[in-house]
Amino acid sequence: MNDDVRRYIYGAVIVFLVGVLVWVGIVFVNACGFSLACNRGALPVDRTPIPTLIPATMPAMEMQGSEAVMTTDACYVAAVDLIGAWVEAGSSETEAFQFTDANGQNCEAAFEVVLPLFVESNLWYSGSLSCISCHSVDVAISPAQLDVSSYAGIIAGSRRADAESNGTDILGAGSWTSSVLYEFLTEARADVPGHTEALSGLMVYAGTPLPEPEETPAP
Repeated sequence: MNDDVRRYIYGAVIVFLVGVLVWVGIVFVNACGFSLACNRGALPVDRTPIPTLIPATMPAMEMQGSEAVMTTDACYVAAVDLIGAWVEAGSSETEAFQFTDANGQNCEAAFEVVLPLFVESNLWYSGSLSCISCHSVDVAISPAQLDVSSYAGIIAGSRRADAESNGTDILGAGSWTSSVLYEFLTEARADVPGHTEALSGLMVYAGTPLPEPEETPAP
């Protein structure tokens, strides 16, 4: 009788252990296949055809002590002052104009560095739309019938009857601080979308420094 009980116990233990081994084997094969490397068990790597690392376009940073200094050959100037210098120099599409930057440097630029201030988004403040998202080529639907997407559009002014006509001069006839554009950039207007806050705080890198005049040695 004791031998029979012993055999039943041993038999139950063996069946249990075999069952556990079989269950572990089934789970392993399901997860890893018939390879001990278990490559199927590795976490999948999602890949996308769209690059997620955007190359840096800002100038390099140089460290001097505890301060980081932006290194660039361009001048550093308030965007409103840059537009103003262009306006007061005659608002030419091709001729260079001069201005003094925030560091007191004498600088030179052309309209090509002014136009991005009107056509680029997320520029005047974080999340800002571009000026041309509202004031674009179709003056029939553009607020104030104003198109700032090109030199011709800016010069043509606002309140235009159609795309072929000129309207109200927004550049103040060369007097920048008296112009409609200056007013709309520097004053907050709660009732005008896109102009609910003053935009005069934007600083940009633009233009190039002019060489310092050589001092004439005293005779």
